[in-house]
Amino acid sequence: MSQSTLQATPSAPFIGCAGWSLPGAATEHFPAAGSHLERYAAVFNCVEINSSFYRPHQPKTYARWAAATPPHFRFAVKLPKAITHEARLVGIDDTLARFAGEAGALEEKLGCILVQLPPSLALDATAAGALFDALRARFGCLVACEARHASWFTPAATQLLRDAGVTRVLADPVVGYTGPFEPTAPTPYVRLHGSPRIYYSAYDAQRLADVHAWLAQQQQAWCIFDNTAGGAAVPDALALMAMSQ
Repeated sequence: MSQSTLQATPSAPFIGCAGWSLPGAATEHFPAAGSHLERYAAVFNCVEINSSFYRPHQPKTYARWAAATPPHFRFAVKLPKAITHEARLVGIDDTLARFAGEAGALEEKLGCILVQLPPSLALDATAAGALFDALRARFGCLVACEARHASWFTPAATQLLRDAGVTRVLADPVVGYTGPFEPTAPTPYVRLHGSPRIYYSAYDAQRLADVHAWLAQQQQAWCIFDNTAGGAAVPDALALMAMSQ
């Protein structure tokens, strides 16, 4: 990427949630008619599909989701746990091919493949490199990796991600590393899981303002709220989006 590109005016970030469930307290911010996804996509510009981590979806399901959203809308799709947690990145060709055939039905609305690794999975550079090569061969979108073992934050791991063109997820709360966050690609992918109580805690106004200020400095970025268990994700995403408009 050229220096002139790096210095370009930042683009509006992708801001959304992990899933498109709409809590009752926030329904006034969304259209009354339509499916949950249609109503959600009328307000937000992206969503993260986490259900793909647990079970496969048919290509026609992904195609239906794509058809239910506006042209500018983008999906991030989480890689199946069968690849990341069960096979631990080894012997995954068939599973990955199946996933690519499914999620690929999103076509141009597929914005990111999210690879979340278990905290117990240390870096195996050979297996990781093969996975990233395979993802790059099958998908033309952003690939983001949320690793949670300390070995994934060494200089060698950082270089591996950079060489593969994979963006390191900036997560809250932090798992697996201490010290300054080192990005590995121009497009950041932020996952806000809720802190101090993961998946439940809402973020206060100052924390959201800090996130907004950081996002404003990026050329393009994704910011996903995963604090869905207590219904905080949608209000937090709405508040952040209001700051970004």
